[in-house]
Amino acid sequence: MDQTVANDALNDLNRRAFVQRSSFAAMLAALGAVELRAQAQAPAEKKAAFTVNVAVIGLGPWGREIVNVLARTKEAKLVAICDTYPAMLKRTADNAPGAAQESDYKKVLADKNVQAVVIATPTHQHKQLVTEALAAGKHVYCEAPLAHTVEDARAIAKAAKAAPTSVFQAGLQLRSDAQRHFLLQFVRSGALGKNLFARAQWHKKQSWRKASPNPDREREINWHLRQEQSAGLVGEIGIHQVDNNSWFLKDLPTAVTGFGGILQWSDGRTVPDTAQCVFEYGQGVNFIYDASLANSFDSDYEMIYGTDAAVMMRGGKAWMFKESDAPLLGWEVYARKDNFHKETGIALVANATKLVAQGEQAEDTTPAMTTSLQAALDAFLTNVNEVSGAVEDFKATFGDADKAALVKHLSTVPRQPAASAQDGFEATVSVIKASEAVVKKTRIAFAKEWFQV
Repeated sequence: MDQTVANDALNDLNRRAFVQRSSFAAMLAALGAVELRAQAQAPAEKKAAFTVNVAVIGLGPWGREIVNVLARTKEAKLVAICDTYPAMLKRTADNAPGAAQESDYKKVLADKNVQAVVIATPTHQHKQLVTEALAAGKHVYCEAPLAHTVEDARAIAKAAKAAPTSVFQAGLQLRSDAQRHFLLQFVRSGALGKNLFARAQWHKKQSWRKASPNPDREREINWHLRQEQSAGLVGEIGIHQVDNNSWFLKDLPTAVTGFGGILQWSDGRTVPDTAQCVFEYGQGVNFIYDASLANSFDSDYEMIYGTDAAVMMRGGKAWMFKESDAPLLGWEVYARKDNFHKETGIALVANATKLVAQGEQAEDTTPAMTTSLQAALDAFLTNVNEVSGAVEDFKATFGDADKAALVKHLSTVPRQPAASAQDGFEATVSVIKASEAVVKKTRIAFAKEWFQV
């Protein structure tokens, strides 16, 4: 085919694909409105324009929650659920009526009716499942962390890179959350002044051990308590908060110092139940993180401190605490105020600035929110639909001989915000090394090549 003709045809394809997916295009055209107002739209108001056949592999507590969300999502059709333990299949079946129940994941991957798989198995099993799923041509959503070792995480990222026609999404659901995107622009706008430092915590007094009458089963389900299979408390729990900070700073850590140990639960575990980490960034900004299974005070939250203000993120909401000498931004005088001990926080409601622009006062209550998990799965399903459609359109027009042209075409396909394989890999490396620093009670300097796939 003449190159000029090919280019014209490709441009025409791009235009037609854009028009054919007008609902998604319209959403992207109003991206600012999505970031500012998405939480005001209840999930029930969405209209299903497509359906993706999905299988969920791994039916522990989080896997079952994923099934529950997908069961309520019009764009998803649960066609298979998979777990090696019969009891898990039984517990999940009611929320996945009509879905095939499989104990062998290979049967799921061999099923041509399955378009996408969500992998929610123990972390140390991710590499085998992800690489085989991508090799089978499936779209993959893999829970975070990607793996329990840097080598396995890199193998996953490489496999995702080598499968450009498949959507790969890491389970860093905050990257799809509308409220976080609103805050991201707020923080990067300079409204906080000069960034000073950040901190986050996760406190919950519990053993983290799951009980089973079967000793072999108990060992199997408590994999996260053993260093040889787990990314530790910082990796398995803290990865979302660590990634959120790196994302907001638009930077990667240069070093991490770890403290902690097994201070409460002397039950044979090798993973610390209390951990503190100080992440250093090239901007001179430190991120202080601590997690504990020995104390539950003050639960979990994230904070970013600047010279003009601090921002708190907690429970899907956010507040700004301004310094007395900070310049007036204008809109904040109309916003809702909440008291925190002796401080007054200005509620960062996603639609507050829009309301002020209209001369209205911000509502006293935060709009109905889509959960971070729901937002992430919605993004995954939409991106699967967009990429699958683009692949079909391209092959119908040009055939499948020119792989490079197809990859180039796919790079132009608009997608909803979601954590990529590279995002997942970088976050996984960060927390694996942090967990290592905690165990060794030492400082680890990050080499730049550690973050390279």
